[in-house]
Amino acid sequence: MASSLRIVIPCDTFAPDINGAARFAERLAGGLVRKGHEVHIIAPAFDTSEGPRIENHDGVDMIVHRLRSHKVPQHKTLRWPEPWGMTGKIAKVLKEVRPHAVHIQSHLMVGRFALQAARRQRLRVIATNHVMPENLMRYSLLPKFLHPLAMKIIWADAGRILRKMDALTTPTKRAAELLEDAAKVSGVLAISCGIDASRFANNTPTDNSNPVALFLGRLDDEKKIDVLLRAVAKLTEHPKLQVELVGDGGERQRLGALARELGIEDRVHFLGHVSDQELPGIYERCTVFVMPSIAELQSIATMEAMASGRPVIGADAMALPHLVHDGDNGYLFPPGDVDRLADRLRRVLTADQAELARLSENSLHLIRSHDIERTLKIFEDLYQGVGEAVPTTDDNRPSYMLPIGRLNDSVRARLQDWREDAVGLRRRAEDLGQEARERLSDVREGVMGQIGELRAEVKRQAKKFRKRRDR
Repeated sequence: MASSLRIVIPCDTFAPDINGAARFAERLAGGLVRKGHEVHIIAPAFDTSEGPRIENHDGVDMIVHRLRSHKVPQHKTLRWPEPWGMTGKIAKVLKEVRPHAVHIQSHLMVGRFALQAARRQRLRVIATNHVMPENLMRYSLLPKFLHPLAMKIIWADAGRILRKMDALTTPTKRAAELLEDAAKVSGVLAISCGIDASRFANNTPTDNSNPVALFLGRLDDEKKIDVLLRAVAKLTEHPKLQVELVGDGGERQRLGALARELGIEDRVHFLGHVSDQELPGIYERCTVFVMPSIAELQSIATMEAMASGRPVIGADAMALPHLVHDGDNGYLFPPGDVDRLADRLRRVLTADQAELARLSENSLHLIRSHDIERTLKIFEDLYQGVGEAVPTTDDNRPSYMLPIGRLNDSVRARLQDWREDAVGLRRRAEDLGQEARERLSDVREGVMGQIGELRAEVKRQAKKFRKRRDR
């Protein structure tokens, strides 16, 4: 293991937000803490308060420095941090923490000011790009005819900021190529967001007798969830098919109205936000995971579904073909094509148990190339400025994209052994997690409403971190 590091991760979006960038930052921070590193998050407050606090994310306690923020009117969940004095606030955190590296998660607001503060203190700065300008246009007030020009300006601005980084990463080769071409940057590293597959491991076979199609993510326009609902409405021969939508967003009301219009309102279930504890069970009970989005730089939700051993269907757009290998662990369909998505759903709904098991096994086989431990090791090296000349994760090896068909008996046996071990690990983690949550609940009851005491505890924790560091 690398020696203990101090890392600051500035984010424009962080838990409790549910989106790819927020979830990546949360899982990265959690993994680093579990490896013995000191991690500080800087992110917009999700309420009216601001300042440092101890928060529990990804099953571990970490220090989060919340910035005063305001709700974005055009977006249901996004918050806008106040820019006034932000560089000074971030600089103060950096001066107190003295990190080995600053790992920003976007060039938009918090990352931009964090870069300024870090450069003044001559700190090493890493960036991971999660931003697609197309995702931002939906919530702008610009007329549509100006969107192409606005996207060029945003990409140019991204390039101006990202060229100043000591290292620049994005989750897949396709996303790296897009970033290099659009933002005119070079040397972008393709590093998978990574996943701890054991958290979603289960022994429940995929079953289509009571079928459930699952989507998880923001309920926003670029996710194209309406395409899923229209496809389900076409499957009149499968009246038992249920749709579960996990997440929230600006399209929630419109999607509800569309479900009523299509006559499938009683089969479409809006589950809203769910806890990390509930998440594995939601994947486990679904028959197929569907990601119709046209703007995914990786899709952590699709990776989680694969780790649960579920067939996946995705739009043939951006980085989804990197995860959804057509005919191997699921199917691709042309973006926005309702009829073709309905056909792909039909294939899963009419598959026999042997075919469902094949798709499931292939999902598990592919997801092992996205091991979170490999991702963490690469970032540990990047934070210190050491490691391979061109580090990457196993999903970017040439063999990853080769056709699978059906795994041979030897590989299937090893995969089953891994699955059994992972299920056992998940159960033990759940038991330990429940005990920890109960202890944490007892502590929180004792300090409820005592914000001053909580902040004092944060300072004491930070002091302990620094004492261990200086030994």
